[in-house]
Amino acid sequence: MTERDLRLIHPSPPPERRQIVPSAVLGTTIFIGTEVMLFAGFISAYSISAAAAPMWPPPNQPRLPLEMTAINTTALVLSAVAMWWAGRQFAQGPAKARLAYLAALALGTFFVVFQGFEWYRLLAEGLGLTTSTHASFFYLIVGMHALHVIGALGAMFALFRALGRGTLSPDVFAAARLYWYFVVGLWPILYWRVYL
Repeated sequence: MTERDLRLIHPSPPPERRQIVPSAVLGTTIFIGTEVMLFAGFISAYSISAAAAPMWPPPNQPRLPLEMTAINTTALVLSAVAMWWAGRQFAQGPAKARLAYLAALALGTFFVVFQGFEWYRLLAEGLGLTTSTHASFFYLIVGMHALHVIGALGAMFALFRALGRGTLSPDVFAAARLYWYFVVGLWPILYWRVYL
């Protein structure tokens, strides 16, 4: 038997595959790509409607609370800073990340509750979903973002429990942080486009 024949009978093992990007991070990145397209579509439709309207926002409707939302925006951005710090602490030891992670959760929760309070006030002042095209876009875009934040917070609360048990993997934590940075980074763009 020749050496070639032996290689056919006993092929060499395949080379070891090296994972460049963890699966959780890759999946989250692909999901974020689809979400970017979703919000780009919303913002494009909003911009086209605003450009076609004689006056935007329409007169005689409640104004959006710029100052209150700026405070809320600050809380959300600070939650991303806390999440970044939690990531650095996690690299030194998962238990060290608990406090910063909890701060990110608290600030994110504050954002959602404060946003709900803002919506309650706007609805009480007469700005409903059918008040105008501007109001419809406001509730659609801001509401869709709020749903993303609530979903992210739900996952983050579950991961906080895993962190407490010591079972949170670095890859899953990296994916969660990536998604949180996305929802936080998206909000200033929406605030600038919808509120200002």
